[in-house]
Amino acid sequence: MNTAANSEPRINAVEITDEMISATLEDGRTISVPMTWSWRLSEASKKQRQNFEIIGNGIGIHWPDIDEDISAEGMLYGLPAQRSKRKKSA
Repeated sequence: MNTAANSEPRINAVEITDEMISATLEDGRTISVPMTWSWRLSEASKKQRQNFEIIGNGIGIHWPDIDEDISAEGMLYGLPAQRSKRKKSA
């Protein structure tokens, strides 16, 4: 038995509201993060936010319209998306 694979959180359902991203895990827990946790989702339209798919056998959520991914582990451990800090050319 592979205990490492079994201990990874797996998403089996997602609910998106104007304020929250909530994911129900296979073990029955529900985890939520504020929409502001992802700047891409915060700036996206409601239609773009609702167009998501659960990816990697439940390890995360992908929004193809805005190329955003959030992992179950990231939601659990509080790892919000950071804006890139690219240097502007002179």
